[in-house]
Amino acid sequence: MIVDLFAGPGGWDHAATQLGLGVVGIEHDHAACETRRAAGLATVEGDVRSYGPADFPEASDLLGSPPCQPYSVGGKGRGRAALDTVLGLAEQLARRESITRALAGFDDDRTGLVLEPLRWTLEAIDAGHPYNTVMLEQVPTVLPVWDAFARILRAEGYSVATGRLSAEEYGVPQTRLRTFLAASLSGKARLPAPTHHRYRNDITQEQEALWLRPWVSMASAIGWGMTARPALTIAVGTAAGGPDPSCVGGSGARATLYGERDAGRWINCARIVDADDLPAYRGGRRDTIRLSVQDAAILQSFPADYPWQGSWTKQLEQIGNAVPPLLAMHVVAATSGLDLPAHLRQEAAA
Repeated sequence: MIVDLFAGPGGWDHAATQLGLGVVGIEHDHAACETRRAAGLATVEGDVRSYGPADFPEASDLLGSPPCQPYSVGGKGRGRAALDTVLGLAEQLARRESITRALAGFDDDRTGLVLEPLRWTLEAIDAGHPYNTVMLEQVPTVLPVWDAFARILRAEGYSVATGRLSAEEYGVPQTRLRTFLAASLSGKARLPAPTHHRYRNDITQEQEALWLRPWVSMASAIGWGMTARPALTIAVGTAAGGPDPSCVGGSGARATLYGERDAGRWINCARIVDADDLPAYRGGRRDTIRLSVQDAAILQSFPADYPWQGSWTKQLEQIGNAVPPLLAMHVVAATSGLDLPAHLRQEAAA
């Protein structure tokens, strides 16, 4: 069984179950827990800091996507400003020193949550039941933390790989860049090789490696939108913490959407609505492009019928914060030495 820290609506967990693995997720957000339960995912509703490996004695593997807001370039940057402190606390954990008082000093208490997977891993080692694999995901600015974890875990006998993966290189119809750590006790850890071209606006797919599949455009995924590129990263938070009406990044992302539409690289959709019809809209263009919850979920590679729960804003928040299941599936399969589902293997070989 796998235990998933900060499990959200189930990005990692949906991927793991598709590979035939059992998983239980810990998540504090009630709406996300309701989504998980509706999706049939085992769920513990609570704070990761209140639990440890001893509470899940049957767990053989660990997953985790700590909250990204403190480290995101779209946020207030408190985690990025505290990066050196976080790295120092990781070394203290490696020496089995308490960091409780130091954690209380962060302005944003989510900053220290990135250390929780290391705490869990070291406690499992010290209890004599180390996790066979550890897989973690975060925004790109957290790569130094994952590299620090890698040095610590190698000293504990793990093989570890870290790096940045771009979602469209694994068939996800958006250009989401994330940092991963994959650690294994029983084999050589590796991150998955791409199966699709990486999107670059200065290179056509015909110029890319012939053995890779074409990236998936936004329009081909949801039936409307940009025809000549994947969607931009699905993000529903602004620097102020509120929902972004376009559901796709910030002003630069919106400008890209409008630019592609104005250039004719676009398929129209009835869901392009007047701005006055948008929930909580505060000015801007009257022809605002709005993604539905289902659109946003598909662009994150969730199933079209995934049972999202909570308000409109909470559903979009869950989608924007989740690891894309298709990308997660590639990471879990590579780290665990499992085969991808047959339909994905066939697509990669086509």
